[in-house]
Amino acid sequence: MKAFVHENDTLQVTQMNDPKPRENDVIVRLKMAGLNRRDLYIPNRRKGQIEPLILGSDGAGVIEEVGQAVKNVAVGDEVIINPALGWFKNADAPPQGFEILGMPDHGTFPEKIAIPSYQVEKKPAHLTWEEASVLGLSGLTAYRALFTKGQVNTGDTIFIPGAGSGVATYLIQFAKNIGARVIVSSRSEEKLRKAQSIGADKGVLHDEDWQHKLADEQIDLVIDSVGRATFQRSLDVLKKGGKMVVFGATTEDTVELDLRTFFYGQYQLLGSTMGCKQELEAMLAHVEQYQMQPVVDSTYKLDDMQQAFHYLKDNGQFGKVAIDVC
Repeated sequence: MKAFVHENDTLQVTQMNDPKPRENDVIVRLKMAGLNRRDLYIPNRRKGQIEPLILGSDGAGVIEEVGQAVKNVAVGDEVIINPALGWFKNADAPPQGFEILGMPDHGTFPEKIAIPSYQVEKKPAHLTWEEASVLGLSGLTAYRALFTKGQVNTGDTIFIPGAGSGVATYLIQFAKNIGARVIVSSRSEEKLRKAQSIGADKGVLHDEDWQHKLADEQIDLVIDSVGRATFQRSLDVLKKGGKMVVFGATTEDTVELDLRTFFYGQYQLLGSTMGCKQELEAMLAHVEQYQMQPVVDSTYKLDDMQQAFHYLKDNGQFGKVAIDVC
């Protein structure tokens, strides 16, 4: 089968052996896969490793073969891959041994994947293959950050720096579905317009004075993944006693924190990473209830993965990037 791999410090499309199912595995013939920022970082983390690794965490396809012990799915079922490995029940933090598909295990950028049957979920019928393939990692990350950690309620006001990311588009849609007010920021006026087209109530440019522009807003929750570039500025617009959930750091990991302002403001700072199977099931139920459609920016062929990598690295996208692997 054809697959996109990292091997000998290079990225390439190559031929790999077809996977074989163990007794609890299924073979999924992938229709589409989703590209994530995580995929951009893995080659650097694997420097010096010579064995090939198939990248990719997100995907959707059709069950082609099942192991002898599999009971929950059958050949022909349309499924979404759950990229969160080894985390089944909701908890304050992932359990020991939690991994994300695509390293160290082979991921979702081949034509077929072998994976335990409990790592697949039924594809919502209203979604296209492109939409289904980009839902797992970013949708689950957004759901946990917003609902499990952020405890958002109807009528709350949420501020989301970085309007164009895949997770941000899910946050906007989830929050609007339950009747929250959403404010976003971006360096791009076009991305602010696109964010408003999927439900955002207000947008501010990155270079504007946020405290001045948002002076008439009471922000209950900030969900930030940018890191150093926005952390203190986001905290400055949060109401006293409000929550800030951080799930990423696309700029720098280390931030400066004015502790006196923080404790006088009685703020709550929460970390979040991915999510568990239980939350994924709840997220899929939410998507079906609201007939929600993920925002797909663009689709690339497997042979054009290098271009897809460069596009995502340049932050030109609004929403998710899908990969046609079939």
